Amino acid sequence: MNGLFSEVFLSALLFGAVTAAVPLLLAGLGEQMSEKAGVLNIGIEGMMLAGAYLGFVGAFYSESLWLGFLTGAAGGAAVAALMALLCVRLGLNQIVIGIALTLGLEGLTALLHHFQFSRSYPRLPAADPTVIPLLADIPVIGPAFFRHHLLVYLAVLLVVVMSYLYRRTQLGLNLQAAGDKPAALDVAGIDVIRTRTIAVLTTGALAGLGGAYLANVGAGLFIPFITNGAGFLGIVLAMLARGRPVWVLFGALLFGACLSLTTAMQVAGINIPTDVIQMLPFLAVMIMLVLFGRQASLPAALGIPYERGAR
Repeated sequence: MNGLFSEVFLSALLFGAVTAAVPLLLAGLGEQMSEKAGVLNIGIEGMMLAGAYLGFVGAFYSESLWLGFLTGAAGGAAVAALMALLCVRLGLNQIVIGIALTLGLEGLTALLHHFQFSRSYPRLPAADPTVIPLLADIPVIGPAFFRHHLLVYLAVLLVVVMSYLYRRTQLGLNLQAAGDKPAALDVAGIDVIRTRTIAVLTTGALAGLGGAYLANVGAGLFIPFITNGAGFLGIVLAMLARGRPVWVLFGALLFGACLSLTTAMQVAGINIPTDVIQMLPFLAVMIMLVLFGRQASLPAALGIPYERGAR
């Protein structure tokens, strides 16, 4: 009986950790690209909210999760385009604009949801999982890791793709130079502003996709402020990962486990005050910042606007 209890608890914990980690992973990977290019994207929380709302609306009316993911990514990219215009093109303060976008999207998505659905909270049908043959039959680990929506596996694949991009491609070198040595990149004939704009737009699309996954798969509905700080956790992950996408994955799984602990304990019949459990992710953030914050290496030009021809 104890063995069965522990299996149920561990499987629920790991499954919830993966589900909760995907939005953090996508947001962290996007923020990492933005920071590499020299843009501190504080507005990522607002981009995730835009993606969550538009992703839910798209899936709700089209009855297609994938169309919902597409509209969510487009919503995040639209908010990122505004940030790219104001911060990258016009050189306004990135922190101020990022906070303004986040606060604005919190109010706007809540208002749109109220006008559209009033006090009701319609739900989407449960997402069909993609089962990996043989691996899904492994006790505990199989149901936890190999019975998820296809987007989960694509998000993990994206970690490999971005690792290759940063280390082996010219685009990866350009992104790094745009953050560390923008003047040198300009001398080489590469448009720094265009490179940073591409990075910010990609960040917005990934954050929006993460928000859409959170609403459509993780929760199955949209409620105001559904991200609950997930975008800021993505910023922390990107800063602590020191340019390594794999570290973003491990950090997202750690935070995801903290976030899913409440559900796992409910499944196992363990009663602990919810407020105590909800404090765990933020406690984990503080511990990681203390342990690894001093070692986090950020681009030299992070947060500094770049003007064409600057030397």
